[in-house]
Amino acid sequence: MAQGERFKLFISSPFEPEYVERIRQVAPERVEVVYEPDLLPATRYVADHDGVPEFTRTPEQEARYRKHLREADFLLDFPKRLPSDGTTMRDLIPSARWVQTTSAGVGQQVARLGLQNSDILVTTSSGIHAGPLAEFVFLTLLAHVKELERLERDKTGRRWERFCSDELAGKTLAIVGPGKIGRQVARVGRAFDMRVVAMGRGGGQERATELGVDQVFPREHLHQMLGQADAVVISVPHTPETEGMIDAAAFAAMKPGVVFVNIGRGVAVDESALIEGLRSGRIAFAGLDVFAQEPLPADSPLWELPNVLFNPHSASTAFSENARITEILCHNLRCMLEGREGEMRNLLDKQRMY
Repeated sequence: MAQGERFKLFISSPFEPEYVERIRQVAPERVEVVYEPDLLPATRYVADHDGVPEFTRTPEQEARYRKHLREADFLLDFPKRLPSDGTTMRDLIPSARWVQTTSAGVGQQVARLGLQNSDILVTTSSGIHAGPLAEFVFLTLLAHVKELERLERDKTGRRWERFCSDELAGKTLAIVGPGKIGRQVARVGRAFDMRVVAMGRGGGQERATELGVDQVFPREHLHQMLGQADAVVISVPHTPETEGMIDAAAFAAMKPGVVFVNIGRGVAVDESALIEGLRSGRIAFAGLDVFAQEPLPADSPLWELPNVLFNPHSASTAFSENARITEILCHNLRCMLEGREGEMRNLLDKQRMY
């Protein structure tokens, strides 16, 4: 980029003022950072990037909002809703060169917005959710092996009955999708002395060492890997390749009594087959953060099943989230200004969708 060229960065999601100021300090002489809270919905919780669903703008606010979008060279997040008049995302952000998102799995969103073949650079928040999601995985595994339900039941009933529970050490943990999240799950699993295997691209001991696992299975050996697992963790993004990957045949390949955790995408799993496995006991326990339809419909059998722990797609959300997004954005902004696009973090491959 030309030396001295000025740019406009528009923050189109709710964000804390302290982080807005941190972004402004990166290059105040070159980048105008625009954040106008009255144009954005109130938040429901920390790091809520969607805000209250009933939010609407006045005509004056909408005009101001559209003007900022038209003029923005850089954006923090895509606008949440397209107008109903046929306006496309490219129409809304004609000057945009780069969008930093607050989510990791935005490949499908970019495709839906018609930007898969555009020249807009998209960087994601990949990696910032790895810690919280790994913690949810092990909340699920420990709740099962240490019989949390029994402990709560006995406490409520004032029963003092000694018993023997299981442990994670020596169990096999299978990870489908060893990206940044999957690798963090692997690190924690190894800390619990679990044997960790993964399905991913490539194979061999060198690849296993790179991922921090004991063995890597190629896609065509998925069922073989599942058959070895005491616990299965799904952490894949939504792509054509992963849609419906964990189907009835995949569940049939798993050991009876397996623990199943999905922190990837709901569409990767045949939910009816999952429910059948939970009802039959073939799946002893499940921890679910994502679902085929969200919010989970009130008539879903998952609400009633006792052997399910689920989270309303919030296992990744932590108080530290926006601080970590700000760190990525500031790094990427410096790279953009200095012509070092190749050094930007989490650059989305729009064709692969991750």
